[in-house]
Amino acid sequence: MGADVGAKGSVKSEPNVVPMIDIMLVLLIIFMIVTPAIATGFTAKIPQGKNIETAADEEGDVVLGIDVNGAYYLDPGSGTVTPVSAARLEEALKQIYTNREDKKMYFRADAKLDYGKVEDVLQIARRGGVRVLATIAEEKREAAFGKRGGGN
Repeated sequence: MGADVGAKGSVKSEPNVVPMIDIMLVLLIIFMIVTPAIATGFTAKIPQGKNIETAADEEGDVVLGIDVNGAYYLDPGSGTVTPVSAARLEEALKQIYTNREDKKMYFRADAKLDYGKVEDVLQIARRGGVRVLATIAEEKREAAFGKRGGGN
């Protein structure tokens, strides 16, 4: 196992590199599989849910929306949606969350929006005082006649 006693009774002091070679081969295989997936890119989209409860937005819920062109729309909890420029978004969020105990914001984005814009909004929201960010998902639509079996 670890000690090889020779004829003179001396201990062999060479490291056992077989386990290290095994680990390196496993890592090599993992990187060979993962690297092409990284090179092709990753497409992220908000999932659509089934059986989503339709609940109206409660009074006081802050909702931030982004359309397909990247324009921001903010509902500070009053029920009125106003367009906000990208330069003013962080300051608007700071004004909302400075004295607010609930640091939660709901986020709604267009399905065709580039994910880079979503990442930008996440960073702006964190700097603006948001601590919990909830994504609003749309309900998955079934076919016109429902599930298999067709119409009535």
